[in-house]
Amino acid sequence: MPAETHPDIIFTKVDEAPQLASASLLPIVQAFTAVANVKVGVRDISLAGRIISAFPENLTDSQRQNDDLAFLGEIVKTADANVIKLPNISASVPQLISAVKELQSQGYNIPTYPETPHTESEKNIRSRFDALKGSAVNPVLREGNSDRRAAKAVKNYSMANPHTMGHWAADSKTYVSTMSKNDFFNNEKSVTLREDQAGLAKIELVGSDGSVTILKSDIEYHAGSVVDATFMSAKALSRFLSQQLKDTKEKGVLFSIHLKATMMKVSDPIIFGHAVKAYLAPVFEKYSQELSEMGANANSGMGAVIDTIKGSPNSDEIIASINKTVSTNPPLYMVNSDKGITNLHVPSDVIIDASLPALIRAGGKGWGPDGNESDTNCVIPDSSYAPVYDESIKYFKENGALDPAKSGTVQNVGLMAQKAEEYGSHPTTFEIPANGIVRIVLENKDILHEHVVEKGDIWRSASTRQAPIKDWVQLALDRQSIEGCQAIFWLDEKRPHDAELIKYIKPILKEANATHQFKILNPRQATRLSLETISNGEMSIAVTGNVLRDYLTDLFPILELGTSAKMLSIVKLMNGGGLFETGAGGSAPKHVQQLMEENHLRWDSLGEFCALGESLKYLATVKNNKKARILGEAVDQATQGILDQNKSPGRKVSQLDNRDSHFYFARYWAQALAMQSDDPDLAKYFEPIAQALAENETAILDDLSSAKGKPVDIGGYFHGNHQKTEDIMRPSEIFNRIIKLEK
Repeated sequence: MPAETHPDIIFTKVDEAPQLASASLLPIVQAFTAVANVKVGVRDISLAGRIISAFPENLTDSQRQNDDLAFLGEIVKTADANVIKLPNISASVPQLISAVKELQSQGYNIPTYPETPHTESEKNIRSRFDALKGSAVNPVLREGNSDRRAAKAVKNYSMANPHTMGHWAADSKTYVSTMSKNDFFNNEKSVTLREDQAGLAKIELVGSDGSVTILKSDIEYHAGSVVDATFMSAKALSRFLSQQLKDTKEKGVLFSIHLKATMMKVSDPIIFGHAVKAYLAPVFEKYSQELSEMGANANSGMGAVIDTIKGSPNSDEIIASINKTVSTNPPLYMVNSDKGITNLHVPSDVIIDASLPALIRAGGKGWGPDGNESDTNCVIPDSSYAPVYDESIKYFKENGALDPAKSGTVQNVGLMAQKAEEYGSHPTTFEIPANGIVRIVLENKDILHEHVVEKGDIWRSASTRQAPIKDWVQLALDRQSIEGCQAIFWLDEKRPHDAELIKYIKPILKEANATHQFKILNPRQATRLSLETISNGEMSIAVTGNVLRDYLTDLFPILELGTSAKMLSIVKLMNGGGLFETGAGGSAPKHVQQLMEENHLRWDSLGEFCALGESLKYLATVKNNKKARILGEAVDQATQGILDQNKSPGRKVSQLDNRDSHFYFARYWAQALAMQSDDPDLAKYFEPIAQALAENETAILDDLSSAKGKPVDIGGYFHGNHQKTEDIMRPSEIFNRIIKLEK
């Protein structure tokens, strides 16, 4: 690969708040690292960028973009990969549609998303869009397993400056509801493939009439892979949701459903649609034909249904029916009570790994439609991981809120390499079109798994390869050896998938003489023990599969630190190389809204700082670049300075924001480089920069704050104007000049 296309460090262009922050931070990083002959390049994995690259034939030469995600997918398989990956949008259908509309308004001839494709052309377009939905980025880039933890400086700061926690009352009415049968957990089958079973496979539906429909062909399975299959009964789901609405109303609490319609891009939007239909049951019963003819899709949320109805001949009557139904149902947990945005409006607005930790941190309270906090029924249909949240709520009811000033910490070692356990993101998830039997048929004619299903059931399969599993266990051994603390495999021996993983784990632990250093506990047991451990100020390592990795690296950081955006996240790539993720904080759409309304960006780049330091130190090791190591160590000092001097962004316009924090980061970074003695040339170069930044602090901060409090135009939400964004995020000419960034 030519050097010019493969810089030393690749910084990803993403979406929303982290991308706005990059417009300020990245030029600083590029200016500082250039002194050490380190080239920091950029590759676009944003939703807009991925949409543009998917339809090159529709665009002009100047509009076309390379498929940077595919490029990075190859890079991360190389020994010298060094990628800093920021949080990107895992798009739901409404987000995808909105991004397409914006690009079209900017002159990009992107086809409209076909909700119900009929022609071959529409089916082709839909398949290209489907490849962009949900967790489309992470499975491509994560060619290694996950090591996520709070950096020591961050943890120490959070203990010295604890965030506020809501009060937990023993008589709180907040609770978790989940299915007890006929869900993904209870219907799961799993097996580890033998050598003679490796090769191609197909998934087929054998209908009640004997017809055979191929759902997916040419699936490649490798020997030693753990292959699962399961389904959720649509009828059982509907009965469960109806019962929960009844129970919620009787208990006098809010109704809330918590899913992940982004990463679980196939299964969870369908489940979400069932919830919308259950809540609006009288409407969908009375006007089913009209709603169908209008193209009202419950999977896209109540907001999309209402928007579709508007303008129809019978819109007033149907909307009146909706309003009546809402008034007689239990009140909904709100995303934004001021704007009337409910839990059921948009599938991507309430994401379980963020929404439930925030609710738990708040003492089990959610916002109701009246603008007041209230207890809530937290509905999590699938029971696979619902016990984690159920046990957390029970623990805090019994013991009161966690004290972040005294709490220990939970690190995470997560199995995610080579698309491991990306349930719901696979092209092997289906809404079953007819009654029959779904089965996985191997090349050697073995029927690996089969389930009797009914029309509307959600069937899915996933596989986890042998090499990632072994690498994951070794990473857990390495982390436990370094920390010397409690370590738990969060696995349920009664769950088929977990039982297969345990068959791998136990011999490896035995061979390493480390069996006594690890526990294997089901998620409920592991949750209880981990909460007890950190409540006592001690450390635990959670060794988990991919979904729990995602959930726990929000849950524990939000309880311990107040946010998950400040996590140190290192992916040791299996072929060598490193992927450095900037925390688990999401892309923060509300932060963008605040910038556009008030020119204040409260995104905290602490995750980026931590990732940058690790990336530079890693580069120094593999490229024998001593200057890069000094830069990386100075980044750590600058990060500590941000924390010690309280220079992180605040929520209000009157407080520091992301740009102010970047100024202080640059100042402290330059200061650390000027004061070090290991490289006199670096010290000489950065001494005048550090001095100038200190002397001009007041003038620079005045420049940065001069336009605050006023609306700003970034030229687009998903695909902003580069120059407008740069002008907004880098408004101080003094600052730009000092670090040699003249425009």
